[in-house]
Amino acid sequence: MIRKARISDAIQIQSLIKSWAKEGKVLERSLNHIYDHIRDYWVFEKNGKLIGCCGLHVVGWNDLAEVKSLVVAKRFQRQGIGRQLVNRCIEEAAALGVKMLFALTFVPSFFKEVGFKKINKKNLPHKIWSDCIECIYFPDCKEEAVALKIKIRGGKSCL
Repeated sequence: MIRKARISDAIQIQSLIKSWAKEGKVLERSLNHIYDHIRDYWVFEKNGKLIGCCGLHVVGWNDLAEVKSLVVAKRFQRQGIGRQLVNRCIEEAAALGVKMLFALTFVPSFFKEVGFKKINKKNLPHKIWSDCIECIYFPDCKEEAVALKIKIRGGKSCL
């Protein structure tokens, strides 16, 4: 079941992210960061345990939002959970009036399968780089940028 994250989910969200950060697949997030951004997160829960999460962070002006921290527990990989989480972020972005989603990722192939296209990260506004200062790869970013334009018709997203 996909639902919005609750404060009580923060530790499990961090644990999921940390397991993939150790393998260099996502950037680690501090517990403080997760608490501060708990409203951004969607979680996939099964039998009372979180097995996946994904954040949607509205960047501000420019009708732009970022998909962040998409992870699914290893034993639940390749079951469509990541795709469902990203689709939920796309739906929420469309409902908010966001016209473009982007992700900075070490796994661009997944996002391309969902419909994102590779872009030059230099074309993204400087405001998105605020998290980068805390990154272990700063200033030599190792992530690739991908983006998805959202067409909104009658309040629903059309990809």
